[in-house]
Amino acid sequence: MAPSSTPPAQVSRSSRAARTGTWILAGTGSTAAIAAGWLKPSAAEAAARQNWPAFVLVVGLLLIGLAANDDHLFSAAGGRLAAAAPDGWALFAGLAILIVLVTAVLNLDTSVAFITPVVVYTARRRREEAAVLLGACVLLSNAGSLLLPGSNLTNLIVFGHSHPSGRAFAETMALPWVVAAAATALVIAMTGRRQLSGRATVDGEPEPLTFGVGMIAVGLAVVLVMLLSSPALPVLAVGLVAICVKVGCRRIEPGAVGEVLGLPVLVGLFGLAVGLGTAGREWSLPSRVLEHLGPWATAGMAAVGAVVLNNLPAASLLAARVPPHPYSLLIGLNVGPNLFATGSLAWVLWIRAARAAGAPPPVRRTTLTGLLAAPVAIVGAMLALELVGGKT
Repeated sequence: MAPSSTPPAQVSRSSRAARTGTWILAGTGSTAAIAAGWLKPSAAEAAARQNWPAFVLVVGLLLIGLAANDDHLFSAAGGRLAAAAPDGWALFAGLAILIVLVTAVLNLDTSVAFITPVVVYTARRRREEAAVLLGACVLLSNAGSLLLPGSNLTNLIVFGHSHPSGRAFAETMALPWVVAAAATALVIAMTGRRQLSGRATVDGEPEPLTFGVGMIAVGLAVVLVMLLSSPALPVLAVGLVAICVKVGCRRIEPGAVGEVLGLPVLVGLFGLAVGLGTAGREWSLPSRVLEHLGPWATAGMAAVGAVVLNNLPAASLLAARVPPHPYSLLIGLNVGPNLFATGSLAWVLWIRAARAAGAPPPVRRTTLTGLLAAPVAIVGAMLALELVGGKT
């Protein structure tokens, strides 16, 4: 069954509310950053230095994702899954792997921005209910963002003091990443088993994959993120070149670039991150609390902080000074947002992408599933982290 369309009046009201919230966030973040710079200029400068690489990197990865989307990378993969999967379980497994891999390589925000429309398209081709698969986009993107520094902005913020290479980071986080993603997928599958149990008819042919500048940009991004300790500017350069080629060839409209980036949201979150990062440098309580917490309590505190503050500002606050258990902190910051929609930017992008594709985002159902999945995934990832050698 194809996802039902949202009534135009409801879409209009939702769009207006979303735009209003976006500009409120941008204004609040800008005010926080300006106030921090005025009151504590040296601390604000240090906070900005710690946070800017993460935001620059996500801009580069979103641009690369847009170029790759124009090459039909995501839609071709979804179309082939729709044609090849014999039933809903196989389709879910294939999409789960696709979501987690795209998240790991191109960042969770890129994943929800471009995989969400693919899921809607795939569900329509198979005449299936999209709610379970749509919810998997955001939940698996959050849980699958532990592998590389660029997989999540919080990874770069927390390790802004040391800048490990992608390879060194992955050596520690590979097993927790697999466990967190698998645990989340298992809970999603169990809660959505009725919707996944049937066979479906496939309509139409999948879109052909085009080998172009977007595909080349993806390959370059993977190499840069894996090899460099500070890949933000090189990845941004690759993304800008790819988009300039696409716009120059009239494959992508300039307006689409601004829509994908969502700069007011990024500006707002960056401002909040700078403001809270400044507070964390001047106010010693968060660092003192973390010093007295063990790895498990650190993960729990990070998950709560992500829901209350959003994981990007929370990462800036909690990692303003070198945290004693950075990997545990990341598990809470990355997987914890599955507890509620305030937890990460990915939720905002997911809701926007689903509405743009003509499918109402199942926020309530996905939140309930996340409330079950997040604790399981956090516990599993923490056990895996202890297993890989005690780096916490």
